Amino acid sequence: MATKSPVGTTTTQASSRRATRSAAYRAEQERLAQFEQLARLVIKHRAALGISQEELARRVGTSYSAISRIESGRHKTSVETLQRLAHALGVRLVVGFESGSVDRPVRELVSA
Repeated sequence: MATKSPVGTTTTQASSRRATRSAAYRAEQERLAQFEQLARLVIKHRAALGISQEELARRVGTSYSAISRIESGRHKTSVETLQRLAHALGVRLVVGFESGSVDRPVRELVSA
């Protein structure tokens, strides 16, 4: 008989189970995917600089809680905030449109 973990299932396992059972949950996961990808980039660049969320907030001119919300991957972020984040992280913000097929996209990008 297999023993159960004292902490239960992982978040990935729980999320997968929920997605299997609920179309609404799957739709919400899709809606949040773009914010989660952005959050991962912010975290990656902040970690590469070796700075805390508090330090990034100071550099951006915002609150620690605003950075925490962005890094949670569950909230929208304005283009203005993204520009300030990019500047604080020492990177360029690139925004654009994509058309064409998924396997042969046509991208039009602007560096801000």
